[in-house]
Amino acid sequence: MTGAGAFDPRDVLTDALVERIRSRAARVDADNVFPDEDLAELRDAGYLRALVPSERGGLGLGLAEVSALQQRLAEAAPATALAINMHLVWTGVAKVLQDRGIDDLSFVQEDAAAGEVFAFGISEAGNDLVLFGSDTEAAPLDDGSYAFTGTKIFTSLAPVWTRLGVHGLDTSSPDAPQVVYAFLERDERVVTRDDWDTLGMRGTQSRTTELHGAVAPADRVVRRVAAGPNPDPIVFGIFSVFEVLLASVYTGIAHRALDLAVAAAQARRSKKTGRPYSQDPDIRWRIAGMALAYDALPPQLASIARDVDERVDHGARWFSLLSGLKHRATATAKQVVDDAMLVAGGSSFFAASELSRLYRDVLAGAFHPSDPESAHATVATAWLGPLEG
Repeated sequence: MTGAGAFDPRDVLTDALVERIRSRAARVDADNVFPDEDLAELRDAGYLRALVPSERGGLGLGLAEVSALQQRLAEAAPATALAINMHLVWTGVAKVLQDRGIDDLSFVQEDAAAGEVFAFGISEAGNDLVLFGSDTEAAPLDDGSYAFTGTKIFTSLAPVWTRLGVHGLDTSSPDAPQVVYAFLERDERVVTRDDWDTLGMRGTQSRTTELHGAVAPADRVVRRVAAGPNPDPIVFGIFSVFEVLLASVYTGIAHRALDLAVAAAQARRSKKTGRPYSQDPDIRWRIAGMALAYDALPPQLASIARDVDERVDHGARWFSLLSGLKHRATATAKQVVDDAMLVAGGSSFFAASELSRLYRDVLAGAFHPSDPESAHATVATAWLGPLEG
């Protein structure tokens, strides 16, 4: 790594690699395809094993370092970064658990080091319980395996994953319903719909996944957790890594939009004054506002991610800190892109404009957990206590 113990994301994501990924992003979006070339190059660069410890064949990076990488990748291709996020979530959860003395997901680290691609099969239509419940049936089998039947939405990496982390509800348990976490491989009982035709983030190819009795072997059933709010380490692991890496992607989008706005202000000239728009007081005020908003995000990300890495005990405050981080990043990124469009002017309204693509991509931020309603409810509970009655 660069310097004495310093981490530089360019050591993993070189300038040349970033520019190649950037050069493909518009075509991936227009054609509504998965960025296979991006994945191949990122795999070759060791990116898929960034969070895997070095003794298991990985790069041995922490969440704070991977957050910086994801910001850099999202500046080049937001959809690629968001898709890769879902693989990184599972390798990150494995690291969070291992750091806390729980090595139940060692196979995730070993498989990732071997080149397997992990996808995140948790989201379900209308399930606002998210990790605290599931509409997917998890039926226990005699040999300790589980058969999963249900429908998962927003399964990023849908065309390429080789391992799918899922959850489902086991209602047969004598000790009350249990949320079961397990990992599946592809077979005829897993059906991927070709239904991803969206406004933005088209390269993620986050298609719907149908599970028709898909079986996770006993040694790939990693956790059984009581339904409802639960302090189990896997819940914290998923929530912490998911929120930090999501915030990282949208922070990267905000940075790119700010760069494009600055470039546009320097290139455009006023017919009225003959001077570049970078000398216009109103444009300068708008860009300053964008920068003021953006500048708050990277330090927050670095601090929260470092606290996860260093096992800081925020107790019950953790969930409000994490959901708040994600909410601020996505809301700020949207506002920064909105302002960048105004700075760039009418040219940004054309589909060929990179800002036009960022404008569509950034809208996806509101749909990821924690959504604005959930984030506000979590923070209100942290400060005011739970609702009465």
